[in-house]
Amino acid sequence: MQKILLTAGMLAFSNVFMTFAWYGHLKNFNTKPWIVAAFISWGIALFEYIIQVPANRIGHQVMNLGQLKILQEAITLSVFVPFSVFYMKEGLKQEYLWASFFILAAVFCIFRGALVK
Repeated sequence: MQKILLTAGMLAFSNVFMTFAWYGHLKNFNTKPWIVAAFISWGIALFEYIIQVPANRIGHQVMNLGQLKILQEAITLSVFVPFSVFYMKEGLKQEYLWASFFILAAVFCIFRGALVK
């Protein structure tokens, strides 16, 4: 359980960098040429990979690949929604709530066997 929590924490932290790398330029560098935004995003993404790669290696010791991927998607959504609402000022959309419900259902399905043991 400790490795799962460590993996989840590291993936959450790396997702903050990933979200800013993928979408932060839409707010901060929208007047700059796309190539400038791309290089800045690559620089930010480097920090994401420095955290994400060891997190996946730790997680793969105790989870299968499907579990690791679904966990990543759930974490991605839990980082993206606050980013979208609070940083990008896009507001909370009903679609986010439905997507969250289905991602949580996917988490349940993929970890169901591990929970029953």
